[in-house]
Amino acid sequence: MFRKAERRKAKLRLAITGPAGSGKTYGALLIAQGLGGQIALIDTENGSGDLYADLCDYDVENLSAPYKIEKYINAIHEAESAGYNVLIIDSLSHAWSGEGGLLDVHSKMGGNSYAAWGKITPLHNKLIETMLSSKCHIIATMRTKTEYSMIQNSSGKTEIKKIGLAPIQREGMDYEFTVMFNLNMDHTVTVTKDRTRLFDRKNFLISQETGRILNDWLNKGSDLIITRNEIKNTISRLYLNLFNNDSSAAQEVMQNITNNKPSREWTQEDIKNLTQDLAERLKFKS
Repeated sequence: MFRKAERRKAKLRLAITGPAGSGKTYGALLIAQGLGGQIALIDTENGSGDLYADLCDYDVENLSAPYKIEKYINAIHEAESAGYNVLIIDSLSHAWSGEGGLLDVHSKMGGNSYAAWGKITPLHNKLIETMLSSKCHIIATMRTKTEYSMIQNSSGKTEIKKIGLAPIQREGMDYEFTVMFNLNMDHTVTVTKDRTRLFDRKNFLISQETGRILNDWLNKGSDLIITRNEIKNTISRLYLNLFNNDSSAAQEVMQNITNNKPSREWTQEDIKNLTQDLAERLKFKS
């Protein structure tokens, strides 16, 4: 059924791309400060997430190889459960091109390459779904492929400049973000996508004010409405936590309660029964 379009409050989904040294982590932390609240950072960059501890208060979780999708998903859920307002994923590129990332998994499957993508795509989609449904503001940094170009500077002398190209991630990942900032080596932002229309045709340096501007836009409109899918995702996540991330055990219990229905087919009665079962288990556990 169609309904009248309505601006609602939203959570930020921001991508910051750029070559090494362009200031992605630093910029992400500045924006996070402007958004306000507790900040968490998933660090896949060998401890670089701690280098800015003097900038502001934030907590770090280090992810090391292999960079499996499940590690990212679990870390996002942990940030939500802990009540963080902003989650920085630094960087999302490792989930695609790092050791144990999706490209690495695909290359080791052997057999028919096309058929192998049929197993990789659901994992990629699961990561996207987890980010999009998160209660946190998400800021994801992505490395870009680097190229060197010879240019003339203001003095007329020729110099070599490092420039960033496409982000190192699966093609089409940019569709999943509300805003995309591309940083160059002098830390200037070029906006490659902006559904907020706040930064259209602007080049600028990231500051805390950037986060405050975004926060004002995100908080305009009616309150967020919890969708049925978000309720289902929350129920599944709670069962997974109860069974210490044993997905088989959690799935078995949910299937027993819902008569083996997949979550997309859960009825209102199924959701009610699952919620009651969760309440009993949580009460017993406490």
